[in-house]
Amino acid sequence: MNIKKSKSLYKKAVNLMPGGVNSPVRAFKSVGGNPLYIKKGSGPNLFDEDGNKYTDYCMSWGPLILGHADKDVVKAITETAKNGTSFGTPNRLEVEIADIITKRFPSIEKIRFVNSGTEAAMSAIRLARGHTGRNKIIKFDGCYHGHADYLLVAGGSGLATFGTPDSAGVTKNNTKDTIVVPYNDSDQLEKIIKKEHADVAAVIMEPVPCNYGLIPPSSGYLNAVRELCSKYGIMLIFDEVITGFRLSKGGAQEYFGIRPDITVLGKIIGGGLPVGAYGAPKKIMNCIAPDGPVYQAGTLSGNPLAMAAGIATLKKLDQKAYKSLKDKADTLKKYLGPALDKYSGRVLFLQMESIFAVYFTDKKEIRYVNEVRKTNMNLFAKFHNEMLNRNIYLSPSGYEVGFISTAHTDADLKKTAQAISESLDKVLN
Repeated sequence: MNIKKSKSLYKKAVNLMPGGVNSPVRAFKSVGGNPLYIKKGSGPNLFDEDGNKYTDYCMSWGPLILGHADKDVVKAITETAKNGTSFGTPNRLEVEIADIITKRFPSIEKIRFVNSGTEAAMSAIRLARGHTGRNKIIKFDGCYHGHADYLLVAGGSGLATFGTPDSAGVTKNNTKDTIVVPYNDSDQLEKIIKKEHADVAAVIMEPVPCNYGLIPPSSGYLNAVRELCSKYGIMLIFDEVITGFRLSKGGAQEYFGIRPDITVLGKIIGGGLPVGAYGAPKKIMNCIAPDGPVYQAGTLSGNPLAMAAGIATLKKLDQKAYKSLKDKADTLKKYLGPALDKYSGRVLFLQMESIFAVYFTDKKEIRYVNEVRKTNMNLFAKFHNEMLNRNIYLSPSGYEVGFISTAHTDADLKKTAQAISESLDKVLN
């Protein structure tokens, strides 16, 4: 495959930006090779600067649930841009999308828009501390909530890719109020809460971790977390930056029937543009300035372009769209059946609705983050390279997940299954 232009751009980039990139995992360090410079996206496809075409399952790390350059989303952005790109004032579109989200998430009565998932998680924790008057938070090993200092403790995603659970520049004082417990272990959580509950403001979690591979919650686990938080007056924060509008129109909380106290959203609600949000019942959100004493602000928060893209996206996510996504997910798994049977005990394909992960392991299931750490990332790197050679673009890290969009066709899924089968033959023989 000719990637001459991508190589040339990367050579120049490494002298202009740290690692030549603006987010660490993009550098391809964990999978080897040269990062690809993408020129455009269309439907389920990416096109690099050298003109190579790839079927994409990264989907900008999840938000492009309708595929690249969806015509209605693009139209909404371009029409809105004609009237201006930012005002720093209230606008009609933020009211409209707030109304859509609050109707789909019963746990959210009021919402505040921000500009990233990191900002939303950080603000949700500040809200929980302000509302409860407590200082400590509990997070789960392997769950990633952005790069705020006190959350870079046993983090996943890009940190896991480099094998460094903490970051230089984060002080001990910044993390002293953060308690880390294993995901899917309710006994450990209960022990910690019994000991520390008087000063614990919040438990923050990805209801389904998707930044350290895909880790499904064990039966009854999320109910147990909810019950413990309710019992001890602790705010339960669901970080649904990835699962929000992915698992269902009401996110993981609808999918599993668990209502958190505070919800963090992102990605899909911006239709591919930078956005984040956090929401909760009125009695909690009324603590936020200007109504209450918890301060949070942002010049570009609720900017009209992101709001317009989000509205266009969410309007298309009806029951028909979710049925289509489920059908596509089932179809991919069906096409993969023979290859997965052939390499049973050596590779594990996990899927939850339109989210999937590939592990090189002898495990039949994944329930704990340590099981992900023990999977063979060297084999994943080789697999990733083989898939690229077959024009299939996966997230460049074995700790990340893949995403199916409504734009993927049966032909795309069949081609992908064939590529996976051929790549496994190369890697495992």
